[in-house]
Amino acid sequence: MNENNVLNKSVINWYPGHMAKTKREIKEKIDLIDLVYEVIDARMPISSKMQDIDNILKDKPRILIATKYDLCDKQVTEHLLDQYRNAGYIVVTCDLMKDKNLNTLMEKSKEVFEKQQLLRKEKGLKERAMRILIIGVPNVGKSTLINRLVGRKATVTGNKPGVTKTLGWIRIHKDMELLDSPGILWPKLENQEQAHILASLSSIKEDILNLDELAIFILEKMNQLYPERLKERYGIESIDFAKIEETFDLIAQKRGALLKGGITDYDKVYTIIIRDLKEGYLGPVTLDR
Repeated sequence: MNENNVLNKSVINWYPGHMAKTKREIKEKIDLIDLVYEVIDARMPISSKMQDIDNILKDKPRILIATKYDLCDKQVTEHLLDQYRNAGYIVVTCDLMKDKNLNTLMEKSKEVFEKQQLLRKEKGLKERAMRILIIGVPNVGKSTLINRLVGRKATVTGNKPGVTKTLGWIRIHKDMELLDSPGILWPKLENQEQAHILASLSSIKEDILNLDELAIFILEKMNQLYPERLKERYGIESIDFAKIEETFDLIAQKRGALLKGGITDYDKVYTIIIRDLKEGYLGPVTLDR
Protein backbone atom coordinates (compact mmCIF):
# COMPACT_ATOMS: atom_id res chain seq x y z
CA MET A 1 0.00 0.00 0.00
CA ASN A 2 1.25 3.46 -0.89
CA GLU A 3 1.21 5.44 2.37
CA ASN A 4 1.57 8.76 0.51
CA ASN A 5 -1.63 8.38 -1.51
CA VAL A 6 -3.66 10.82 0.55
CA LEU A 7 -1.17 13.60 -0.12
CA ASN A 8 0.02 12.64 -3.60
CA LYS A 9 -2.67 11.36 -5.92
CA SER A 10 -1.28 10.04 -9.18
CA VAL A 11 -2.55 11.67 -12.37
CA ILE A 12 -5.28 9.67 -14.11
CA ASN A 13 -5.48 9.72 -17.91
CA TRP A 14 -6.97 7.09 -20.21
CA TYR A 15 -7.42 7.73 -23.92
CA PRO A 16 -6.94 4.51 -25.93
CA GLY A 17 -6.71 4.68 -29.73
CA HIS A 18 -10.27 3.55 -30.39
CA MET A 19 -11.59 6.72 -28.69
CA ALA A 20 -9.73 9.03 -31.09
CA LYS A 21 -10.91 6.85 -33.99
CA THR A 22 -14.51 7.03 -32.73
CA LYS A 23 -14.43 10.83 -32.71
CA ARG A 24 -13.21 10.86 -36.31
CA GLU A 25 -15.95 8.44 -37.39
CA ILE A 26 -18.66 10.45 -35.60
CA LYS A 27 -17.45 13.57 -37.40
CA GLU A 28 -17.73 11.73 -40.74
CA LYS A 29 -21.28 10.47 -40.02
CA ILE A 30 -22.79 13.41 -38.14
CA ASP A 31 -24.60 14.76 -41.22
CA LEU A 32 -26.65 11.53 -41.32
CA ILE A 33 -27.88 12.08 -37.76
CA ASP A 34 -31.20 13.71 -36.73
CA LEU A 35 -30.88 13.55 -32.95
CA VAL A 36 -28.16 12.85 -30.37
CA TYR A 37 -28.71 10.92 -27.14
CA GLU A 38 -25.96 12.03 -24.75
CA VAL A 39 -25.89 9.62 -21.81
CA ILE A 40 -24.57 10.68 -18.40
CA ASP A 41 -24.43 8.90 -15.03
CA ALA A 42 -26.87 10.47 -12.54
CA ARG A 43 -24.34 9.85 -9.73
CA MET A 44 -21.83 12.13 -11.47
CA PRO A 45 -23.82 14.40 -13.82
CA ILE A 46 -20.96 16.89 -14.16
CA SER A 47 -17.96 14.55 -14.31
CA SER A 48 -19.64 12.22 -16.83
CA LYS A 49 -20.77 15.04 -19.14
CA MET A 50 -18.69 14.74 -22.31
CA GLN A 51 -16.10 17.40 -23.02
CA ASP A 52 -14.55 18.36 -26.35
CA ILE A 53 -17.52 17.03 -28.36
CA ASP A 54 -19.76 20.03 -29.14
CA ASN A 55 -17.76 21.03 -32.22
CA ILE A 56 -18.18 17.52 -33.64
CA LEU A 57 -21.94 17.34 -32.98
CA LYS A 58 -22.48 20.72 -34.66
CA ASP A 59 -26.03 22.01 -34.03
CA LYS A 60 -27.75 18.62 -33.84
CA PRO A 61 -30.67 18.48 -31.35
CA ARG A 62 -29.64 16.68 -28.19
CA ILE A 63 -31.39 14.85 -25.36
CA LEU A 64 -29.38 14.43 -22.16
CA ILE A 65 -30.21 11.06 -20.58
CA ALA A 66 -29.27 10.59 -16.92
CA THR A 67 -29.06 6.84 -16.31
CA LYS A 68 -28.58 4.97 -13.00
CA TYR A 69 -31.06 7.42 -11.49
CA ASP A 70 -32.07 4.75 -8.98
CA LEU A 71 -28.52 4.85 -7.53
CA CYS A 72 -28.13 8.63 -7.17
CA ASP A 73 -28.85 11.16 -4.43
CA LYS A 74 -31.91 12.57 -6.21
CA GLN A 75 -32.01 15.92 -4.42
CA VAL A 76 -28.41 16.75 -5.35
CA THR A 77 -28.67 15.31 -8.87
CA GLU A 78 -31.89 17.19 -9.66
CA HIS A 79 -30.25 20.47 -8.60
CA LEU A 80 -27.40 19.77 -11.06
CA LEU A 81 -29.74 18.62 -13.84
CA ASP A 82 -31.72 21.84 -13.45
CA GLN A 83 -28.58 23.69 -14.51
CA TYR A 84 -28.61 21.72 -17.78
CA ARG A 85 -32.34 22.36 -18.24
CA ASN A 86 -31.77 26.08 -17.69
CA ALA A 87 -29.04 25.94 -20.35
CA GLY A 88 -31.60 24.63 -22.87
CA TYR A 89 -31.05 20.85 -22.69
CA ILE A 90 -33.91 18.39 -22.87
CA VAL A 91 -33.17 16.14 -19.85
CA VAL A 92 -34.65 12.68 -19.22
CA THR A 93 -33.81 10.57 -16.16
CA CYS A 94 -33.83 6.77 -16.45
CA ASP A 95 -33.81 3.78 -14.13
CA LEU A 96 -32.80 1.17 -16.70
CA MET A 97 -33.40 -1.75 -14.33
CA LYS A 98 -37.10 -0.88 -14.22
CA ASP A 99 -37.39 0.71 -17.69
CA LYS A 100 -38.58 3.87 -15.93
CA ASN A 101 -39.11 6.93 -18.17
CA LEU A 102 -38.33 5.16 -21.47
CA ASN A 103 -41.77 6.25 -22.72
CA THR A 104 -40.88 9.85 -21.83
CA LEU A 105 -37.66 9.49 -23.83
CA MET A 106 -39.59 8.18 -26.86
CA GLU A 107 -42.13 11.03 -26.64
CA LYS A 108 -39.40 13.69 -26.45
CA SER A 109 -37.57 12.07 -29.37
CA LYS A 110 -40.69 12.06 -31.55
CA GLU A 111 -41.37 15.71 -30.74
CA VAL A 112 -37.87 16.66 -31.93
CA PHE A 113 -38.05 14.51 -35.05
CA GLU A 114 -41.53 15.62 -36.13
CA LYS A 115 -40.17 19.14 -36.61
CA GLN A 116 -37.40 17.75 -38.82
CA GLN A 117 -39.84 15.62 -40.84
CA LEU A 118 -41.88 18.75 -41.56
CA LEU A 119 -38.75 20.51 -42.83
CA ARG A 120 -37.98 17.50 -45.06
CA LYS A 121 -41.53 17.54 -46.41
CA GLU A 122 -41.28 21.27 -47.19
CA LYS A 123 -38.10 20.53 -49.17
CA GLY A 124 -39.90 17.80 -51.12
CA LEU A 125 -37.95 14.99 -49.41
CA LYS A 126 -39.49 11.65 -48.44
CA GLU A 127 -40.15 10.76 -44.81
CA ARG A 128 -37.69 8.24 -43.36
CA ALA A 129 -36.71 6.59 -40.09
CA MET A 130 -35.26 8.78 -37.34
CA ARG A 131 -31.49 8.36 -37.02
CA ILE A 132 -30.11 8.78 -33.52
CA LEU A 133 -26.49 8.86 -32.40
CA ILE A 134 -25.91 7.62 -28.83
CA ILE A 135 -22.78 8.89 -27.07
CA GLY A 136 -21.32 9.04 -23.58
CA VAL A 137 -18.28 8.33 -21.47
CA PRO A 138 -17.49 4.65 -20.83
CA ASN A 139 -19.86 2.53 -18.74
CA VAL A 140 -22.71 5.02 -18.26
CA GLY A 141 -25.30 2.53 -19.51
CA LYS A 142 -25.48 3.15 -23.26
CA SER A 143 -25.64 -0.55 -24.15
CA THR A 144 -28.24 -1.30 -21.47
CA LEU A 145 -30.34 1.63 -22.72
CA ILE A 146 -30.18 0.31 -26.29
CA ASN A 147 -31.18 -3.18 -25.16
CA ARG A 148 -34.18 -1.76 -23.29
CA LEU A 149 -35.25 0.25 -26.34
CA VAL A 150 -34.87 -2.73 -28.67
CA GLY A 151 -36.51 -5.15 -26.24
CA ARG A 152 -33.80 -7.76 -26.75
CA LYS A 153 -30.07 -8.10 -26.24
CA ALA A 154 -28.77 -6.02 -29.13
CA THR A 155 -25.37 -5.12 -27.65
CA VAL A 156 -22.90 -6.58 -25.19
CA THR A 157 -23.09 -5.02 -21.72
CA GLY A 158 -20.68 -5.18 -18.81
CA ASN A 159 -19.84 -3.36 -15.60
CA LYS A 160 -16.53 -2.18 -17.01
CA PRO A 161 -15.48 0.42 -19.58
CA GLY A 162 -14.46 -0.34 -23.14
CA VAL A 163 -16.98 -3.10 -23.99
CA THR A 164 -18.14 -1.41 -27.22
CA LYS A 165 -15.20 -0.72 -29.56
CA THR A 166 -16.73 0.36 -32.89
CA LEU A 167 -19.64 2.38 -34.28
CA GLY A 168 -22.59 0.30 -35.42
CA TRP A 169 -26.19 0.82 -36.56
CA ILE A 170 -28.99 -0.87 -34.59
CA ARG A 171 -32.60 -0.89 -35.77
CA ILE A 172 -35.00 -0.16 -32.91
CA HIS A 173 -38.13 -0.40 -35.10
CA LYS A 174 -39.17 0.72 -38.57
CA ASP A 175 -39.20 4.39 -37.53
CA MET A 176 -35.98 4.53 -35.52
CA GLU A 177 -32.33 3.60 -36.06
CA LEU A 178 -29.55 4.06 -33.50
CA LEU A 179 -25.87 4.58 -34.19
CA ASP A 180 -24.13 3.10 -31.16
CA SER A 181 -20.66 4.37 -30.27
CA PRO A 182 -17.89 3.33 -27.86
CA GLY A 183 -17.50 5.30 -24.66
CA ILE A 184 -15.34 8.37 -25.22
CA LEU A 185 -13.21 10.40 -22.84
CA TRP A 186 -11.07 13.39 -23.78
CA PRO A 187 -7.32 13.37 -24.50
CA LYS A 188 -6.33 15.01 -21.20
CA LEU A 189 -8.34 14.84 -17.99
CA GLU A 190 -7.47 18.30 -16.68
CA ASN A 191 -9.74 18.12 -13.64
CA GLN A 192 -8.30 15.29 -11.56
CA GLU A 193 -11.13 15.45 -9.02
CA GLN A 194 -13.50 14.58 -11.86
CA ALA A 195 -11.06 11.96 -13.18
CA HIS A 196 -11.09 10.20 -9.80
CA ILE A 197 -14.90 10.37 -9.68
CA LEU A 198 -15.01 8.80 -13.17
CA ALA A 199 -12.60 6.10 -12.00
CA SER A 200 -14.60 5.45 -8.83
CA LEU A 201 -17.76 4.75 -10.85
CA SER A 202 -16.17 2.55 -13.56
CA SER A 203 -15.70 4.99 -16.45
CA ILE A 204 -11.92 4.45 -16.47
CA LYS A 205 -10.30 1.06 -16.88
CA GLU A 206 -9.28 -0.40 -13.52
CA ASP A 207 -6.08 -1.88 -14.97
CA ILE A 208 -4.45 1.57 -15.13
CA LEU A 209 -5.46 2.63 -11.60
CA ASN A 210 -3.88 2.34 -8.17
CA LEU A 211 -6.72 0.63 -6.31
CA ASP A 212 -5.43 1.67 -2.89
CA GLU A 213 -5.47 5.31 -4.00
CA LEU A 214 -8.97 4.93 -5.45
CA ALA A 215 -10.25 3.32 -2.24
CA ILE A 216 -8.82 6.22 -0.21
CA PHE A 217 -10.42 8.74 -2.57
CA ILE A 218 -13.81 7.03 -2.14
CA LEU A 219 -13.45 7.09 1.64
CA GLU A 220 -12.53 10.80 1.44
CA LYS A 221 -15.61 11.61 -0.64
CA MET A 222 -17.96 9.51 1.47
CA ASN A 223 -16.52 10.98 4.68
CA GLN A 224 -17.09 14.46 3.26
CA LEU A 225 -20.54 13.91 1.75
CA TYR A 226 -22.17 10.90 3.42
CA PRO A 227 -20.29 10.01 6.65
CA GLU A 228 -23.34 8.25 8.10
CA ARG A 229 -23.13 5.63 5.31
CA LEU A 230 -19.60 4.67 6.37
CA LYS A 231 -20.88 4.12 9.89
CA GLU A 232 -23.80 2.02 8.64
CA ARG A 233 -21.74 -0.16 6.30
CA TYR A 234 -18.40 -0.46 8.08
CA GLY A 235 -18.93 0.82 11.63
CA ILE A 236 -16.58 3.77 10.98
CA GLU A 237 -17.10 6.65 13.43
CA SER A 238 -14.27 8.85 12.09
CA ILE A 239 -11.23 8.53 9.80
CA ASP A 240 -7.69 9.66 10.47
CA PHE A 241 -6.27 9.70 6.94
CA ALA A 242 -2.74 9.94 8.33
CA LYS A 243 -3.36 6.48 9.79
CA ILE A 244 -5.58 5.10 7.02
CA GLU A 245 -4.47 1.51 7.71
CA GLU A 246 -6.54 1.60 10.91
CA THR A 247 -9.67 2.28 8.87
CA PHE A 248 -8.78 -0.45 6.38
CA ASP A 249 -8.26 -2.86 9.29
CA LEU A 250 -11.70 -1.98 10.67
CA ILE A 251 -13.34 -2.59 7.27
CA ALA A 252 -11.46 -5.88 6.96
CA GLN A 253 -12.86 -7.02 10.31
CA LYS A 254 -16.38 -5.90 9.43
CA ARG A 255 -16.46 -7.34 5.89
CA GLY A 256 -14.37 -10.47 6.40
CA ALA A 257 -11.31 -9.41 4.39
CA LEU A 258 -8.77 -11.27 6.51
CA LEU A 259 -5.90 -13.61 5.73
CA LYS A 260 -4.71 -16.44 7.99
CA GLY A 261 -3.80 -15.20 11.43
CA GLY A 262 -6.30 -12.34 11.23
CA ILE A 263 -4.05 -10.23 8.99
CA THR A 264 -5.82 -7.65 6.83
CA ASP A 265 -6.06 -8.51 3.13
CA TYR A 266 -5.61 -4.93 1.92
CA ASP A 267 -6.17 -5.76 -1.76
CA LYS A 268 -9.53 -7.29 -0.88
CA VAL A 269 -10.43 -4.24 1.23
CA TYR A 270 -9.74 -1.90 -1.70
CA THR A 271 -11.93 -4.06 -3.95
CA ILE A 272 -14.75 -4.12 -1.38
CA ILE A 273 -14.79 -0.31 -1.02
CA ILE A 274 -14.82 0.26 -4.79
CA ARG A 275 -17.49 -2.40 -5.37
CA ASP A 276 -19.68 -1.16 -2.52
CA LEU A 277 -19.79 2.32 -4.05
CA LYS A 278 -20.42 1.16 -7.63
CA GLU A 279 -23.11 -1.36 -6.74
CA GLY A 280 -25.03 0.88 -4.36
CA TYR A 281 -24.12 -0.78 -1.05
CA LEU A 282 -23.11 2.64 0.30
CA GLY A 283 -26.57 3.93 -0.52
CA PRO A 284 -27.71 6.46 -3.14
CA VAL A 285 -24.86 8.89 -3.84
CA THR A 286 -24.04 11.83 -6.08
CA LEU A 287 -20.32 12.62 -6.01
CA ASP A 288 -20.43 15.87 -8.00
CA ARG A 289 -21.21 19.19 -6.36
